[in-house]
Amino acid sequence: MRILSVVGARPNFMELAPVDRELAKRGVEHVIVHTGQHYDAGMSNALFEQLWIPAPDYDLGVGSGSHAQQTAAVIQRLEPVLVELRPDLVLVYGDMNATLAAALVAAKLQVRVGHVEAGLRSRDWTMPEEINRVVTDRLSDVLFLPSREAAENLGAEGIPADRMHFVGNVMIDTLCWALPQALALDAPARFDVRGHPYAVVTLHRQANVDDPTVLQELLEALTRLADHIPVLFAVHPRTRTRIEELRLRLPTDRGLRLLEPLGYLDMLSLVAKAGLVVTDSGGLQEETSFLGVPCLTVRPNTERPITCTHGTNRLVQAQRDAILAAAERGLARRSPARPVIERWDGQAAQRIAQVVCDGERFELDGGTAAQPREARRAVAIPQPLGAV
Repeated sequence: MRILSVVGARPNFMELAPVDRELAKRGVEHVIVHTGQHYDAGMSNALFEQLWIPAPDYDLGVGSGSHAQQTAAVIQRLEPVLVELRPDLVLVYGDMNATLAAALVAAKLQVRVGHVEAGLRSRDWTMPEEINRVVTDRLSDVLFLPSREAAENLGAEGIPADRMHFVGNVMIDTLCWALPQALALDAPARFDVRGHPYAVVTLHRQANVDDPTVLQELLEALTRLADHIPVLFAVHPRTRTRIEELRLRLPTDRGLRLLEPLGYLDMLSLVAKAGLVVTDSGGLQEETSFLGVPCLTVRPNTERPITCTHGTNRLVQAQRDAILAAAERGLARRSPARPVIERWDGQAAQRIAQVVCDGERFELDGGTAAQPREARRAVAIPQPLGAV
């Protein structure tokens, strides 16, 4: 059996790592294609090393560009690889442009597609990721679901249940594997915040950083928050560029510290001990829920509503007062108890391998009973804090 995985950016690497380990245990030929969508080659290589992922067999070198440019480049450069190798299955991960492009190429070549992290929906069509999710799921033959509501989303779109496998969340597999290493690094001590409540911040989405008014509002909120607790802001290159373009000067002497993008282990080390996380990242919503760390997601919606209904995540508007009020509540509810989310147990990749290699099925039976349809509808898209 020959399995080919296509990955493009940081979240994909965390999803790939446990799957690669499980396939290796079974002696499966696993070909890794890196599209090169990740803009920072050094950071990309570091993540492969930290997560013990083998060097990619192919690097397409796509780089940055518009959505159309990235998607087209992946299609053009991946097609000859698939024609040459003819894999039994192409695995795609998450919701990147590379995810959609790889699924499209494989489907047109009549190669089976498996989508890891299938069925997530924000219902926000202004997000390019939502388009990628919906189209990728439609093209995929095998859908690996991280949570129960994903099945309802797919069913509502007419996708047959026999394509779905409720395997759990592979991001949590990587977190469980890496957490002892991350804690041993003791990043809070290196950043001189150990023993004190502190906040970790990441912001990179277009809606938050490309609009100067919104970005200034968010930076004002972080500056005010830093009057109360240290704020460690890992600044995404896109966000740093916008700050420089606006010629904004942030008062870093008031507890707000601007950091370069952090490696996975350093970031996990900080997040695990944080009093609060402020983000617009999808992966951090999941990681903080598993770790029991209060999280404020600066978005009007989320494709991961389970992190709000069963985890520690709360949506918040991109407004200074709303963020500060939500931060105060979040800091007050930090608890050593961790939420328990079904099949977020570090075994998702093992289940994926069982499906791929052994033909097993992981249906929605067993475990916690599904909520009534009316209840699921009520919680599918939580309202942001501070909403009018």
